[in-house]
Amino acid sequence: MSNLGGDAVCQVAVVVKNIEQAAQAYARVFNQPVPEPRLTGPEAETHIRYKGQPTEGRAKLAFFKFGNLSVELIEPVGGPSTWQEHLDTRGEGVHHIAFRVPDMEESLAHLNAQGIPAVQRGDFKGGSYAYCDSTKDLKVVLELLASDKK
Repeated sequence: MSNLGGDAVCQVAVVVKNIEQAAQAYARVFNQPVPEPRLTGPEAETHIRYKGQPTEGRAKLAFFKFGNLSVELIEPVGGPSTWQEHLDTRGEGVHHIAFRVPDMEESLAHLNAQGIPAVQRGDFKGGSYAYCDSTKDLKVVLELLASDKK
């Protein structure tokens, strides 16, 4: 695999301490409606794994659409997660750039071969995600998003 899907960049995500305040600020600056934050599901539903272990880490999410790109705001809640680690060690700011990929396992193998391991994985309605720690080389986490549709 030579890339992660070409022009499939679909999202930039920002970790925040207070999603309601951050959503208000983004809405004001970009003249958009304030999205209603939603809470991710529990581990039993999402099968979330952080550093290989189940976790009760959850997040409040809010999305702003800009054409084919979305800005995702993330407020960590609950147990350990890559979001909480980011907030604890780096503070608020850009957490990841997301790519839609046709084959999750192939994309993970491609990144792993380059020394970019998956640090968190889980499922959501309609697909799955993986966060890969590319911060050493790229200074940002990469998220892979795969659809259940084949």
